[in-house]
Amino acid sequence: MKERKRVGIVTTWFERGAAYVSRQYKALLEEDYDVFIFARGGEEYAIGDPKWDGPHVTWATPCRIQVTMSINLDEFQAWIRANQLDIVFFNEQHWWPAVLAANETDAITGSYVDYYTEETVPFFHSFDFLICNTQRHFSVFKDHPGARYIPWGTDVDLFTPSSSGLVDPARITFFHSGGVSPHRKGCDAVIEAFSRLSGPCSLVIHAQRDLKKHFPALADTIRQLESDGRLVCHERTVSAPGLFHLGDVYVYPTRLEGIGLTIMEAAACGLPVIVTDTGPMNEFIEDGENGSLVKVERFERRSDNYYWPQAFCDLDDLTAKMQWYVDHMQDIGPMKQRARAVAERRFDWGKQKGEICRAFGQVSKKPESAALTKAIRAFEARRGGLKAPSAAYTQFHGWARKNHPRFFEMCSALMAVLKTMKPGVKA
Repeated sequence: MKERKRVGIVTTWFERGAAYVSRQYKALLEEDYDVFIFARGGEEYAIGDPKWDGPHVTWATPCRIQVTMSINLDEFQAWIRANQLDIVFFNEQHWWPAVLAANETDAITGSYVDYYTEETVPFFHSFDFLICNTQRHFSVFKDHPGARYIPWGTDVDLFTPSSSGLVDPARITFFHSGGVSPHRKGCDAVIEAFSRLSGPCSLVIHAQRDLKKHFPALADTIRQLESDGRLVCHERTVSAPGLFHLGDVYVYPTRLEGIGLTIMEAAACGLPVIVTDTGPMNEFIEDGENGSLVKVERFERRSDNYYWPQAFCDLDDLTAKMQWYVDHMQDIGPMKQRARAVAERRFDWGKQKGEICRAFGQVSKKPESAALTKAIRAFEARRGGLKAPSAAYTQFHGWARKNHPRFFEMCSALMAVLKTMKPGVKA
């Protein structure tokens, strides 16, 4: 019998959407491959959490380089070689020296596509293969010889409907997930549009931020809606399948998405989905079938020069789309059933197993390009991405992580916060 190939996934690895992408890849691959996780530092750690920790997980030592997703390269290459990896698969790797370091080994390198700018698009040719989970991503990378378009999906056995009727028989309940990025996900637009609605309706918001502090201009509106019993905010982390069961309609006028995981999760839970009418959101919603599309008022380039601009929805159209569901609440049962049916037909990630395994099984290592490597190093040098951590720093963090994990996690969390603070702002 042929020995199983070994795949290493380089990823964020804690309760976060990006980590769930890696979990879904792992779930499909591990029937045919031995899968290992290299849990990048710099954000949070789930050391000791049985949902995330295990013998297949290597918790990376935090790296002092002030660029997101930086990695101690000696430790990283040692992990590749120790596990005799055939393929190293990156989850939206923003720091390019890690990709170059993986290419120096015998492993084939690949990535799922999520984050890129005009300047970094050519750098993706340093990967041997790419997986694009949306048509929008594939439109940018279709000329890459190893690029494949494999539509995204979700676990339709985990995300399931709780009821085909109204959560509250007396009203329609809208649900919105703001996560850790409420502004990007259009949480403020949801609150403003909902405050204009008439008729029996309520709103439930799940976010990992204090919304009154995050949107100070809306603090009074939030308090009034809460006081009236029309708004409930859950400001905490909740594991999958989340809180979709609290709503009848998922309203998600997000301004920018790499994939838009919650769109498919909500649909699988039987919720019609209201989304912004631009890619990739409108790739998953059929207007009038499993949800509604909201007109875009304007596009704006994001400050980090992400390749695609932010799309700000038309607030009047969002209000009208939400009001339609209030006015047709008697039809919510068939709407929920259609949303689930579309999810079963189009969003079942398990059905992509063959495509994913073929994508990993049919790749080969291609020669490195000296010109591309030079361009990547020049890019990293300009933004300070080549400064290596001292040996003493690396040794201390390795010791703290092993011997005092809780202290280690607290310090890592503090450093993550400090990195986000602007110069001159006191802690």
